[in-house]
Amino acid sequence: MADHDHGYTKWGKDWVRFAESLRQTRPDPRLPSARRAVRDGKVRITFDQRTVRAVVHRGRGTSVVTIEVAPMSPGTAAEISRRLGGGRPLLTDDLYRAIVDAGRPPAPTLDRVHCSCPTATPRCVHELAAYYDMARRIDDDPRVALDVQGFSHASSAGRGQEPAEAVPQRWIALDRLDPGAYFTAAEGPGRPEGERCGPARRARVRTTR
Repeated sequence: MADHDHGYTKWGKDWVRFAESLRQTRPDPRLPSARRAVRDGKVRITFDQRTVRAVVHRGRGTSVVTIEVAPMSPGTAAEISRRLGGGRPLLTDDLYRAIVDAGRPPAPTLDRVHCSCPTATPRCVHELAAYYDMARRIDDDPRVALDVQGFSHASSAGRGQEPAEAVPQRWIALDRLDPGAYFTAAEGPGRPEGERCGPARRARVRTTR
């Protein structure tokens, strides 16, 4: 039975599919153990660009799973950048569907997977637990799905091939403002030099979670 605690977003579901392949016709008894390891906090994941490193504690042993993710294609990165530059800045399921419909599916591809455990099987429970924990993390923050595919680098490469339309900046960080210049009105007819702006002109601040 599928566990809807993992992969309830389109972005996270891609990583659940690594554990629960659509080609799988029989129940895999390792899947419940892998999901339990995630729920019990037995998986610790770190990132190094496109490399995912998962330390999985199970029983008295600890295994390390290393997952190397293939880089996102420049075309997919350009499509995502184009859509994020408009009025839909969030990585929603609707955005995911739109990207797929445009012929640029953002699902990741794995270059290499290795586990330090001695299990002589193609997919051990530690590897499956790493997939589920990645799905959990991406459900919480879909940006992880892009970062682990090198989205920033791929989108820069795409812009190098096809000039993209400039997107106006909507927010300005306060630490980038020069108070003297920002709150001083420009000189012009009928306005004395150095006249200060009134309270109607204020910086807009975006709060982050």
